[in-house]
Amino acid sequence: MDARETLVQMLRQLLKEMEIVSSQGSGYYTCVPFARRYNKLLDQARRLHDKKPSLLDTFDTIEESDPKDPSDKSKALLGIRVEISQLITFLECYKGDTDQ
Repeated sequence: MDARETLVQMLRQLLKEMEIVSSQGSGYYTCVPFARRYNKLLDQARRLHDKKPSLLDTFDTIEESDPKDPSDKSKALLGIRVEISQLITFLECYKGDTDQ
């Protein structure tokens, strides 16, 4: 398994862990560990694809904050899930340098 495939599996596992934690209670969790881990994995993805500008430049790091309101936490977690899913798709589809 190469580094890209490992990264995809780690992102998928992060999604599973988010699902488990968020299903355990209405707001009795923190978003910080998920945002922090996503940011680290995004940094690794950038290191794998640092040759020239690409779609990877459309990804931003996620603020490592912990909203107190349960609905705000839910929104923050949803945002992290969307970013993780998009990063997984990018990593699965990226074929390297191509002349477009």
